[in-house]
Amino acid sequence: MTPNNYPNNFRVGELNPSQLLYSFGVGAIVDLPQISVIVSGLDDWTQDPNYVHEIKEDRLLLGLRAAIGPHIQRMYSLPSSPDQSVNPLEQEALIGVPVGTFPKWMVCPACRTLASLDTNLFELHANRYRPDRTRYAHANCKFAKNKAPTALPARFLVACEKGHLDDFPWMEFVHYFGEKLCSGTPSITLQEYGPSGEARDLFIQCETCGIRRQMAEAFGRDNREKMPVCTARRPHLHDYDPDGCNLKMRPILLGASNLWFPQILSTIAIPATTDKLSVLVDDHWGILNDVDSLDALKYAQKRGDLKSFAGCSLEEILEIIKSKKESRAVNEEVEQYPDLVLPEWAAFSSGNDQLRSTDFQIRKMPAPEKYRFLISKVVLADRLREVKALAGFTRIDSPGELDELDEEQRIDTAPLSRSKLNWVPAVEVRGEGIFIQFDESKIQSWLSRPAVQEQERTFFAAHKEWRKMRNFSNPSANFPGMRYILLHTFSHILMRQIILESGYTQASIRERIYSRAPEDDGGPMAGILLYTSAPDSEGTLGGLVNLGLPELLGYHIESALEAATLCTSDPTCSEHKPEYGNATLHAAACHACTFAPETSCEKGNRYLDRAVLIGTISNAKIAFFE
Repeated sequence: MTPNNYPNNFRVGELNPSQLLYSFGVGAIVDLPQISVIVSGLDDWTQDPNYVHEIKEDRLLLGLRAAIGPHIQRMYSLPSSPDQSVNPLEQEALIGVPVGTFPKWMVCPACRTLASLDTNLFELHANRYRPDRTRYAHANCKFAKNKAPTALPARFLVACEKGHLDDFPWMEFVHYFGEKLCSGTPSITLQEYGPSGEARDLFIQCETCGIRRQMAEAFGRDNREKMPVCTARRPHLHDYDPDGCNLKMRPILLGASNLWFPQILSTIAIPATTDKLSVLVDDHWGILNDVDSLDALKYAQKRGDLKSFAGCSLEEILEIIKSKKESRAVNEEVEQYPDLVLPEWAAFSSGNDQLRSTDFQIRKMPAPEKYRFLISKVVLADRLREVKALAGFTRIDSPGELDELDEEQRIDTAPLSRSKLNWVPAVEVRGEGIFIQFDESKIQSWLSRPAVQEQERTFFAAHKEWRKMRNFSNPSANFPGMRYILLHTFSHILMRQIILESGYTQASIRERIYSRAPEDDGGPMAGILLYTSAPDSEGTLGGLVNLGLPELLGYHIESALEAATLCTSDPTCSEHKPEYGNATLHAAACHACTFAPETSCEKGNRYLDRAVLIGTISNAKIAFFE
């Protein structure tokens, strides 16, 4: 990461690619050891082909066009220098994601002076050799002895639901937004009276006029109405929203979990055909995308770009390229959101090992003998490629799961750039996985049970109440149903079990749930995919796939079900009802038995119930695995 608001840029830290999508993407604040920075918009990112490359995945690109706009044409990798040992004084050492200092208000821990960087009270001390030591110092602090104290970022900001963000209005707040005037040049301090660090123990004091105000007066629903209208500032874009903002400022803590929510689209790359030459063209589309004639293809061959096509006719290659371009042109005219799940389900449920490419290799396995009456198919994916792209972000409220949102539920996302750029940042990761498909007749038989239908009504009531609390106009929409709850819970308990043997950490394994009723488009679906995805070779070590062999998989399913019978939090966990305390949407599930890391679960640990799998001490009537 390199700051972009100083003439002499320098590196201030490092993040891995997944962090730049899920935790610290465009518009997010990164709290470094000494300073705090905000990731700049895409206008400031480099597109130098020496440091980025285009990522190809047609289905995901169509999804981005539907979600953002038809101007999106490409996905690029995150900028990085290929040589990590470069001299820190060279220009190549500054290749990375641009950031700017934010918040601009700092506080001296010694004298408690609170001021903006624009006042020049705090000096920047950059360290090109030790980026973690870059800091702002209060050089003229009256309490300083030998070394100037390191200034700390002010830990309060203001934001709004439209994605705007600004420094807290310290000077205006302490003077009651103009109601009380200061006789001279105001100078303020942040005083703390108490060990808790809470807002009630913090006071802003003007040293010039002596007025003092408690920080707690800025928080709460009633106090928010007393705050001024949002400034519509977009610090990641270095501007203010031209449309303005009519919402009140909302105080928020620096580092709060709801300060930045990413809107991410992802898909698993699936070959479109079993034809080997067509698959080769897909694998090398980054090179062949610009080929429009036989002469251009001959030039690419002479340059050495077509070594994988040895023995293939150039005329046949050109014909496939033209056909692919025509197909893409037709698809780009489609305005509705594409189905990203159906092609994945079709590939895995078919178990066709002829449908393969460099990054997609599957093989069918027998189901564990003990569970063959419930599980109809097991498919091992020795190689997978997942592409994830950042489409936008929100503040205060999460955008939810994009693939399930209807129009009324969509939250306006903050833009990634000032102008309508034709690209978005993306990451491609490779891994392995286990696909398990359940017998549809057994699912239907289980869903027809009166006890299961009663539990579904309970979940549906909680689902509606949960959406009402979030002011959705159609509370009944997007209920996944008991089919999904069964598959989702099974995915979680099996995921927790196999990490004990696979060698991966719990956060390294993710899930994809394929759940659709027969009457839904592309249905019926009843399956799960547990897979790893990593930007390096960790995702292809085979530790997960090996557990899909019939004997091992059967053992792990049995162990997972046995562990799900009891929880260390029972009877509290097993007695939990989804209608109680509508902040959560789960029944018999908790961190001790079922929950998974947020990066692993596609529903934020909602719609879970151990009782649907195997009888618990409170409910033994709805178990699928009797």
